[in-house]
Amino acid sequence: MPMNSSSSSQRGHVAALIAAFLGWLFDGFEMGLFPLIGKPALQDMLPDATPIVQGQWFTVIIAVFLVGAATGGVLFGWLGDKLGRVKAMTLAIFTYAIFTGLCGFVSQPWQFAGLRFIASLGMGGEWSLGVALVNEIWAGRNRAWISGMIGAASNIGFLLTGILSLGLNASLETVTHWLGGLGLSQASCDYLLHNRGWRFLAVSGALPALINFFILVFVPESHKWESEKKSGATSHWATMDLLGVLIACVAALGIIYVWSPHCTAGNSAAFAVTAVGLAIALWGYLHPVRQYMKRSVAAGSTRSDESSTVMRHLILGAVLAAVALLGTWGSAQQAARWASGLAPKGSTLPVIDYVVIATAIGAIIVTLVTPLLADRLGRRVTYTLLCIASLGASLGFFQINHPFTGDSVPVSLMVTALLLGGITASFYGYFPLYFPELFPTSVRATGQGFCFNFGRLVAAIGALQLANLVKLFGTEANAYSALSCVYVVGMIVIWLAPETKGHELK
Repeated sequence: MPMNSSSSSQRGHVAALIAAFLGWLFDGFEMGLFPLIGKPALQDMLPDATPIVQGQWFTVIIAVFLVGAATGGVLFGWLGDKLGRVKAMTLAIFTYAIFTGLCGFVSQPWQFAGLRFIASLGMGGEWSLGVALVNEIWAGRNRAWISGMIGAASNIGFLLTGILSLGLNASLETVTHWLGGLGLSQASCDYLLHNRGWRFLAVSGALPALINFFILVFVPESHKWESEKKSGATSHWATMDLLGVLIACVAALGIIYVWSPHCTAGNSAAFAVTAVGLAIALWGYLHPVRQYMKRSVAAGSTRSDESSTVMRHLILGAVLAAVALLGTWGSAQQAARWASGLAPKGSTLPVIDYVVIATAIGAIIVTLVTPLLADRLGRRVTYTLLCIASLGASLGFFQINHPFTGDSVPVSLMVTALLLGGITASFYGYFPLYFPELFPTSVRATGQGFCFNFGRLVAAIGALQLANLVKLFGTEANAYSALSCVYVVGMIVIWLAPETKGHELK
């Protein structure tokens, strides 16, 4: 009997890892879609707009996505701590899959932004839930490898977007024939495959919803969370606390609006709204955890000093994530679109696809190695080294590469893209190892969801400043280079955070 129980437990461990791996993989696939399809989609939806206006919408949609991810990280993290990791994870995956698929049928940029926002709620939530579930099921020495797999999985998904796009455009006739075989008319095929097949790629984003059948049947709940539930700790979460998350989301969207092409407010007013909105968003996203800790302390379940430690770790974790994500979304995520402008005018080279593939391959390799490095050198030293390397990779990519001629992509562009994608993505292998160590099981999903995804909100605000940075520094390359200097902040802040190497999860 013990052997059967042990075997069943091991199968549950493997099933949880497979489910979470697939969830992260398709999370990365969904995130990688817009940088790939955004440009052709906006060309179709805004045929008479200038490239500048299309570029502004591109940035706004990315910013809206990041606000949704920040909100979803807290919302679904709250659900995971209240109702369980598995139930919340299935809902998160369903949300990001279905609403990404619906993006294939939009006709206006605001529709794209709205659906992308709802999808990003699930994307932000799935990260924190999957990380909490797998870290709690797989403990001890396995955690570094698991963290590497988490980071690699999302980047494999990102790689798939580039491969699928490249293959789709190389075999449009075959895909048209295949879709016709499924009963679609020629008009429907033309609609889905027009302009690099961006609608078809968006619709394909609905497929991950099928993962939920596997999760509901085979994946066990976290034993650590179940212990918390039996102790009554989960009862300290209250639905009314989510009002703070709603207020934070509205404030964050207000920041996005004042920097959007539709707002006529000047920079002074926009900066003032941004400062106030960011303060309100910080208060609102922290509200559920703050209220939970108050109830827990009042009930005698938590000491007041433990509550203070949790709140301090929330702020530090958010800053560390903000540095990494602002660097990524302000530079690496812009790399493919920026590099496409280096090709000769009228060129049919799929530069975007090549750069997406190169950055994704680099990211897969480096994210696997990063947690192992953190286990050997310690969390603080590793984060510092990642910031230094990311700054160098960003400056190298945007300063070394220039407009080229000929019918092939320069080797220097591909090599620097590989390094940029790999090194700046290294944090996605680092955070799944470090963030779970900052919080107890009772608030782990919400806490790490807040840290990672509040960083996305800061990244959204930073990305909206690109137009101002271009004016200030003269070119996009210089603007992205200037934004990458945010890594210097990370080199300082990490030394205010605790060193958790060798610590067991609480």
